Amino acid sequence: MKDQAYEAGLAVRRRILGDAHVKRSLENATTFDEDFQDLVTRHAWGDIWTRPGLDHRTRSLITIALLASGGCHDELKLHVRATRNTGATADEVKEVLLQVAVYAGVPAANSAFRIAKSVLEEMAKEDAR
Repeated sequence: MKDQAYEAGLAVRRRILGDAHVKRSLENATTFDEDFQDLVTRHAWGDIWTRPGLDHRTRSLITIALLASGGCHDELKLHVRATRNTGATADEVKEVLLQVAVYAGVPAANSAFRIAKSVLEEMAKEDAR
């Protein structure tokens, strides 16, 4: 059953990650992972990202720091790309990753810088087209 938290989460998830990504994630869900898709949409996006305490740009930067710190490379790529929709700048991503280097370790930041650099370069090429 889709409730208000789910619907609000779905709207924010689409706005931040892009409709194509969310549509693909939901369409590719199977009986094995459909409950996980529901959990992410309802709780991460519906309960947390809709809260008024932080704007989406700030939440985006915090998420990037946490994903980089945790070595969650696929999700990090996704959220660096989502900065296009959150308003976080490349310079802000750089500052967050420098913070990661000091507090979570240079190896985590090294991987994150490599990933973010690649994604930001792809985005710049797309924007130049």
